[in-house]
Amino acid sequence: QVQLVESGGGLVQAGGSLRLSCAASGFSFGYYGMGWFRQAPGKERDFVAACSRSGGITYYADSVKGRFTISRDNAKNTVYLQMNSLKAEDTAVYYCAARPASGSYYNPLSYDYWGQGTQVTVSS
Repeated sequence: QVQLVESGGGLVQAGGSLRLSCAASGFSFGYYGMGWFRQAPGKERDFVAACSRSGGITYYADSVKGRFTISRDNAKNTVYLQMNSLKAEDTAVYYCAARPASGSYYNPLSYDYWGQGTQVTVSS
């Protein structure tokens, strides 16, 4: 059974940091690119960050570039999102997702598997 389980969300003050983790199981993690998306109330699910199967290539939304870092540990079947200098507008539910190698990293429709999401709330 495929599972992606996010953790590490919570409440943090503006300027603070959080590290999200996403533990994967039930599929060949190393064969999939990984991504993070977020969805605020009443808004669409937006791309945040993605990485290649090895983690050697990364992509970021302009809104988080320089503040967020995606990484993965294929030995642990886990992908991470380090979030620094958090802003109130980063408040959202954050989802990790897995896409085949041929998929477009920024398009949610390219992703086959999704986690249940973890809430991140940044107070100003």
